[in-house]
Amino acid sequence: MEYLDSHFFILTLALVGAVIIIAALLSGVIERSDLPQVGVFLALGAALGPAGLGLLDVTLESPFLRVVATLSLLLVLFTDAVSLSIAEVRRNGGLAFRVLGPGTLLSATLITVAGWQLLHLPVAAAAVLGAALASTDPVMLRGLLRRPGLPEPVRLALRLESGLNDIVLLPVVLVAMAFLAQSGTPTRTDWARLGLDLFFLGPGAGIAVGVLGIAALEMIRRKTGVLRDYESIYSLGIAFTAYAAAESVHGSGFLAAFAAGLTIAALDVELCDCFLEYGQTTAEMALLFTFVLFGTSLIWSGFIVLSWPVFFFAVAVVLIRPVAFLTSLAGTHLEIHSRLLIAWFGPRGLSSLLLILLPVFRAVPGIEPLFSICCLIVLLSVALHGGSLMFLKRNESGVDLPDAVARSSEDEAAKELPGISAPNEIKSNDLITIPELREIQRSGAPILVLDVRAEHSLAESDLRAQGAIRIPPDRAVKRLTELDVPRNTWLVAFCA
Repeated sequence: MEYLDSHFFILTLALVGAVIIIAALLSGVIERSDLPQVGVFLALGAALGPAGLGLLDVTLESPFLRVVATLSLLLVLFTDAVSLSIAEVRRNGGLAFRVLGPGTLLSATLITVAGWQLLHLPVAAAAVLGAALASTDPVMLRGLLRRPGLPEPVRLALRLESGLNDIVLLPVVLVAMAFLAQSGTPTRTDWARLGLDLFFLGPGAGIAVGVLGIAALEMIRRKTGVLRDYESIYSLGIAFTAYAAAESVHGSGFLAAFAAGLTIAALDVELCDCFLEYGQTTAEMALLFTFVLFGTSLIWSGFIVLSWPVFFFAVAVVLIRPVAFLTSLAGTHLEIHSRLLIAWFGPRGLSSLLLILLPVFRAVPGIEPLFSICCLIVLLSVALHGGSLMFLKRNESGVDLPDAVARSSEDEAAKELPGISAPNEIKSNDLITIPELREIQRSGAPILVLDVRAEHSLAESDLRAQGAIRIPPDRAVKRLTELDVPRNTWLVAFCA
């Protein structure tokens, strides 16, 4: 037994290492080719599973799967919340309402009806399946959201949906589970207990841990300072602590993790930015690791339950989202092309699998076949939504350069201005004043103002630099290369 435990531990470490190495080595290839990243890691799982090398076989009864899946759902909800811009939601309240209300909830309702009618499921079981399959996967959406030429309304709508729809759908799953776990209709006491968990114990624990955590961090910042790299780890510590605190009082740890992330997003923008710069990559590695575990054998169980009713249900699920979202977006000022992109790109992935696993882990009777059906639709979504990215026309530049930059050529001599250093003399820590900026502009020298703020800081602020071009700080060199900016151009970074 000791040997088996040691062997499993070494295998786990090797698997974690393989996920990190492969994710890093293939990141550039995947981004340029638009291959579905999730598909790559599912294939890796299949290679390690019983049908491949036989090194790993994960079942629904595996305690290891329960730990990893719980951690992954916690990270999905926390990341969704902490990356959410409260100011952005306020500015685009109408769009957020449409994608979460008529969009997400209508999709879940229609899928529930399809499961009830086509698969003859009990309404509560169909509701669990409907909520799980209405969830969009942020990992699969990442490739689309990072495209430079993607229309901004599309990017905004999909980012809001992927950041908020899980917390809208999670209560649906929890309520439906209450019906399935009871032999009959839940009593008033059961409803009171469920309401206490949903609206007070879970969120309350998350908010309390978030507020205390931020207060402690602020105190240490003022006295001794905290390294920026460690603030991202601190964010994850708040998430784990919030989950544990809620579970200890019999509340929902997942709601607590989301509430803690939302508290950070509302009270500490700097901590959010630190998490998005460093901690989000750690969270993504955990999610990709979970895809590998599902890929060993579990996700392929979807083919076992394939039948004509399941086939027609899968087709209905794919078609329901476009119908629901085109209906919800009717009457907006969005172009028809943008509406079609939003309506189509609702990939089902890890979020769907994790939501459907909640009743599985609670041993709710009759739920395992629903997990297999969910697996089949996730595989279908990886093929359809992941594959369709490869055929979507790219717009690499997405922006027009100012005339002063467009007219310049790479061999044009840089102009040296009175009182201002030439470009090759500027040090990395030099700051340029607004009068100096205007002097360069008046001279006719090629100049480009770059807005390099982190995504969360950009969304939280209404301040904009006139004529500035948005350049993500983590891809500055690549974007400037794509834009073919001449080498002698003055680059002024705006990061207020």
